Amino acid sequence: MTVTAIINAHVVPIEGEPFDGTVVIEDGKISALGADVTAPEGADVVDAGGKWLLPGFVDAHVHLGTHEEGEGWAGDDTNEMTDPVTAGVRALDAVNPFDPGFDDALAGGVTSVNVNPGSGNPIGGLAVAIHTHGRYIEEMVLRSPSGLKSALGENPKRVYGEKKQTPSTRLGTAMIIRKAFMEAQNYMGKADENARDPKLEALAMVLRREIPWRQHAHRADDIATALRIADEFGYDLVLDHGTEAHLLADVLAERGVPVLIGPLFTTKSKVELRGRSIANPGKLAAAGVEISIITDHPVIPINFLVHQATLSVKEGLDPSTALRSITINPAKVLGLAERIGSLEPGKDADVVLWSGDPLDVMQRALTVWIGGKEVYRYDEAARAGVVAPRG
Repeated sequence: MTVTAIINAHVVPIEGEPFDGTVVIEDGKISALGADVTAPEGADVVDAGGKWLLPGFVDAHVHLGTHEEGEGWAGDDTNEMTDPVTAGVRALDAVNPFDPGFDDALAGGVTSVNVNPGSGNPIGGLAVAIHTHGRYIEEMVLRSPSGLKSALGENPKRVYGEKKQTPSTRLGTAMIIRKAFMEAQNYMGKADENARDPKLEALAMVLRREIPWRQHAHRADDIATALRIADEFGYDLVLDHGTEAHLLADVLAERGVPVLIGPLFTTKSKVELRGRSIANPGKLAAAGVEISIITDHPVIPINFLVHQATLSVKEGLDPSTALRSITINPAKVLGLAERIGSLEPGKDADVVLWSGDPLDVMQRALTVWIGGKEVYRYDEAARAGVVAPRG
């Protein structure tokens, strides 16, 4: 049995009050933590020296490994834009674990991500939740599939409007989505179990509430359409981006729809982004909406996830909520709150030692453990991060 004890740490467990003490890791899981916990005999002891210990951050909306850094078209496998409905494609089949973005994730204290297909289609495909260190995708997977991606608004109407085919409007996009769900309902009612279809199987998972419907929507009217279609077909809705979600915050809070808000650092590069503001996460949280902050990497570099949270605090978001928005809240959205997102006995030992409060932009991730294995260490002398070999 491999045992590691991180002692003399300022521990921020997320679920529960911070304390100064010890976290014990046994065989990849957190076995104990507390102010009075002592290192077991024979444990590998890491003295944190008063530095901050937190759970690894979680980014619930990225294209890491599918839209690779610096590879251009050869490394871009985000969108299969040959059909408006590609529900059967899987991000799992396109993730390259050797994308340099994974190293950036570790440097930013991000240990888990949700990789989505893109938003060029009304229905884009199946997402996968993974750890950010590994040699091949199977050893990284936390949940597959973790949701089905759909897009409303400008992206699908632009992509297919330019091709002179349906959908070229918002109403056409909504029709395509409704038609796909109707086909899936008919498929689910068939007696012939041998007639399988990857597109309809994926949609059936949403209708059976086995996975959430991940709805890309920016404008308030598109968000209203997302709510309307969810009512018609009865699935679990997660709102991705939510640029104007604050305009419907009371409705979203009442219905318990989580909002994955971001990216927050980009320009207002198209009409549906003109309401973008770093103050919006605080507005949503104040209204009772459960928020997660996202980078949409590579739109925003994934190591800037925590900086988006920091600047959201500057614009009114409560600091505790800011940390929850990049830990336990996205873990809940991904159906992984029993494994990641907080420091608790029995959870995966995805742990990050910071030089100080991570919401202070001058602090950095010093050591990262995933499943109790050290995968990243910052070399202060060289002023560079060192990533452990994969595998």
